[in-house]
Amino acid sequence: MDSLQFDNAKLTDIPALIELLNELFSIEKDFKPDADKQFRGLKMLIESPATGTIKVVRDSQGQAVGMVSAQLVISTAQGAPSAWVEDMIISQAYRASGVGKKLLAEAIAWAKSKGATRAQLLVDIANEPALGYYAHLGWQTTQLQARKILI
Repeated sequence: MDSLQFDNAKLTDIPALIELLNELFSIEKDFKPDADKQFRGLKMLIESPATGTIKVVRDSQGQAVGMVSAQLVISTAQGAPSAWVEDMIISQAYRASGVGKKLLAEAIAWAKSKGATRAQLLVDIANEPALGYYAHLGWQTTQLQARKILI
């Protein structure tokens, strides 16, 4: 992990981030890879540092090999900002080495710096490795269930 660099995503990272999202969306049944949509969304996040971030981990050649995004929402339950964590993916070669844990910590630190008092994420209920991973890191399940509608 010494040769890896943790940083904020840049616009030049977008092609590598789209590749990472393709890998993630191939696991999750609710999403389909769409490079144009992913490009637009990644660009919006990168260009909105006051309300969102994409943290990346880069290999020794500077290539993004992992990512996680976080965005702020206002929580009436917390009376403070809350962070939605999404798009957590680490390239296969870098898994099980602590990279994901450090990357998540970077996103949480960003959220705390913005006044957030809670972070939350969605995890595919069929993705057993992800369920175990987040439980291992101390993320708690809730009694809430996600719903969606396209508008």
